[in-house]
Amino acid sequence: MKFIISIFAILIFYQPAYSAEAITTETLATGLGVPWGMAIMPDNTLLISQREGRLSRLDLNSGSLIDITGLPAIKVSGQGGLFDVALSPYYAKDHWIYFSYSKEISGQGATTTLARAKLTGSTLIAWQDLLITKSTSDTNAHFGGRITFDNKSHIFLSVGDRGFRPNAQDLSTHAGSILRLNLDGSVPADNPFVEVKNALPEIWSYGHRNPQGLFFNKITEQLWEIEHGPRGGDEINRIKAGKNYGWPVISFGMEYYTPRAVGEGTEKVGMEQPIKVYVPSIAPSSLIQYMGNAFPQWHNNLLAGALKSQHLNRIVLDEHDQAISETRLLRDVEGRIRNIIESPEGWLYVSTDDGRILKISPSLADSE
Repeated sequence: MKFIISIFAILIFYQPAYSAEAITTETLATGLGVPWGMAIMPDNTLLISQREGRLSRLDLNSGSLIDITGLPAIKVSGQGGLFDVALSPYYAKDHWIYFSYSKEISGQGATTTLARAKLTGSTLIAWQDLLITKSTSDTNAHFGGRITFDNKSHIFLSVGDRGFRPNAQDLSTHAGSILRLNLDGSVPADNPFVEVKNALPEIWSYGHRNPQGLFFNKITEQLWEIEHGPRGGDEINRIKAGKNYGWPVISFGMEYYTPRAVGEGTEKVGMEQPIKVYVPSIAPSSLIQYMGNAFPQWHNNLLAGALKSQHLNRIVLDEHDQAISETRLLRDVEGRIRNIIESPEGWLYVSTDDGRILKISPSLADSE
């Protein structure tokens, strides 16, 4: 009863700030599918992965848009399809581009897969599946799929619980976990579960529901994650090696069809607490920590895309990395914000589920 009362207290007193900060929104492209991931190329073009199994390249100078060929067979169904795209940290030397996607496993369904390839002209070559995760399910839901890199030649991949809650507490499956790999797909020797019997060695953290935002801050060397809760209970977490983030044993969310809380409560010994919870849910899709100079007032703020509530969520942190306030931006975009990345200039590129690519920059008044 105490837990239910606390949830209603959050609902009553939760009053996010709404703001029309001085920003300029420019539409760069329309008519895409669901633009799931974006990566800025050295020649000032933008690679755009679309969940429908398409990869496009947008010239940020001319606005021209071309399709890239050479993708493998992708299982496009439900929430499954082509997910993230990201350039290798050493792209100038190795020319690798990393992808995540849902791969069909004959007779079993689909599974989240990490891959890489090289781009020559408008064609991908040398495609390699680096990890076909052990998260196969026929549910077509909760794939995760976001990727990011650290400073030590590692890549992180998020994998959702695939719609089966117990997966997130089971170290013998990749489902419900954040994974860490070397850039060639091999397992780092210092991963936390390498020596643990019956645990998959790629796992970095576990107890996650459906993490679709993952960001490594290369200055602070912190790994941030945002994940979907059920009815309420979206979470932002600071991810640490070997830690258990609780799903579905602890949660701030409610069951979809009953007024009953999910799990045993909101905290338990041995399970990590989020730095921010959303009740009601915003349905988060992506996450970065802003480090640019174009919006100095946003420095160190977390920026998350929201699908259900259709806005850009800006979160201010205190000195202990706890969320102390939030502002809801880009309400006038009127679209489900799927992805957000920061450009070298400190601008933001934002994608929406109705197929738009937007550039967010300071207004002229702000920049004078």
